[in-house]
Formats: sequence, C-alpha cells, structure tokens
Amino acid sequence: MKKELVFLRTFALATAIGTLVLATTAFKKSGNQKFTEIDVERINIVEKDGTVKMILTNVEKFPNGNTIINGRTTNETRKKRSGMLFFNEDGIECGGFIYDGAKTEEGHSSGLSLTYDQYDGDQVMQLLNQDYQKGDKRYVSTSLVFNDRPAQETQKQNAEIMKELDLLKKQDPKLMQEKYKEYQEKGLIGVTPRVMLGKTRSENNGLFLFDNKGMPKAMFYVDKNNNAKLDFFDDNGKVIASFPNKE
Repeated sequence: MKKELVFLRTFALATAIGTLVLATTAFKKSGNQKFTEIDVERINIVEKDGTVKMILTNVEKFPNGNTIINGRTTNETRKKRSGMLFFNEDGIECGGFIYDGAKTEEGHSSGLSLTYDQYDGDQVMQLLNQDYQKGDKRYVSTSLVFNDRPAQETQKQNAEIMKELDLLKKQDPKLMQEKYKEYQEKGLIGVTPRVMLGKTRSENNGLFLFDNKGMPKAMFYVDKNNNAKLDFFDDNGKVIASFPNKE
C-alpha cells in the first residue's frame, strides 16, 4: 500500500510538471502562425501596451453605446455595421470602413463608406457609395468628398452637444435649430463640404467645389444627357457664368 501511494504521488507530480511545461512552451512559441481558414466575429489589433489600433468586426460586435475602447466611450447613436475602425497613437478613433446592403419592401438599400477623421474630430475625407432603389426607380451616387471641420471640435464634446440637440428636437425644434447655429458659430460642431468628385443622385458626373460656408462655387461635370458643362456661382448659389453659354 505504501509503495502504491508513493507511486501515485510521483505520477501526479510528473503529470503536473509535464502539463505546466507543455502550456508554457505553447504560449512562448515564437514565429508566425499559419491558418488555412479562420472564422472569427471580431479581431482587435493592439500595441504591446494594450492600446487598440484597429478593430475588424461583424455587425453584432460593432462597438457603440457603452463600449469602452482605450478608456473612451464610443458613439452611442452609431448604427451597428460590419467593417473596421481605426485608432491613433493616443487611442482616439480616427476613421473607419463600414458597409451594408439589404432588400427592402420596395427595393433595396446599400452603402459603403471609408472615412478619415481630423484629430479628435469627425471625418474630413470620405469615399462614399450609396445605392437606393424604390420600385422601378434606382438612385446611385459615388463620391470622394473632402470636408472642413471646426477647429475646436472634440469627439467627446460633439457627443454631448448631439445629445442635447436630440432632446431639444423632441421638445422644441425651433430652439434646437437656434442652439445648433449657436454651437456652429462658436466653432464647436458642423461640417462644411469643400470638394466633391464623383456622381450625384441627379446623375451629374464631375468635380464640384464649395466655399468655406459650404455653398457651391464651381462645377465641371457631364450631365445625364452627356452634355459637358462648366458653371460658376455667386455667394448665394446663383449661376453667374456657364460654358458653353446657354444663350
């Protein structure tokens, strides 16, 4: 009996040591791992210090609401979509790639967006595709857009202001518009399109330029009837010159 007890103890100790060695060597294995195929719902690309730099995710695990990334809350009102999110060295979101598409009762709705944000702000460059069909009418627009953002904008402040404006919209739409204009004049929120290259929903293909208030100033495009045009606008958006001359 004593010999059996000694044997069992020795066997148990050897087994424990062997398991520990295998586990340790498995986690310390160096070099790249090769996979023929992998199924995953979300991948977080991180630095050695744990800072998240990029997220690849399905719809369900797309971060929004109370999700904390790099110590910061994420956009609460953002729709969940499959795609990628990018983060800079300070852990602040700085752009992303999202897409969706599905049939509707009257047709379909789909889109794709690749964006880059200004530091601690919102998008200043966007590659955008929208494809919308209702009945026998289909609207498709594809564009590369460059925007100006407020110099004093921050993502946290923007989220707080949007919450306030959403609440005011339900209570007093007129007051909401006044408050929006107030924040805009202070340089806290707002987006101003400056350059757009692509196809509009009205089927104009070309280059569209805007002033620092977002008003159109010049357009060089081919319309849906294959006519090439060059238009210039005044500060109120009225055409002041065209080529070829309409007259």
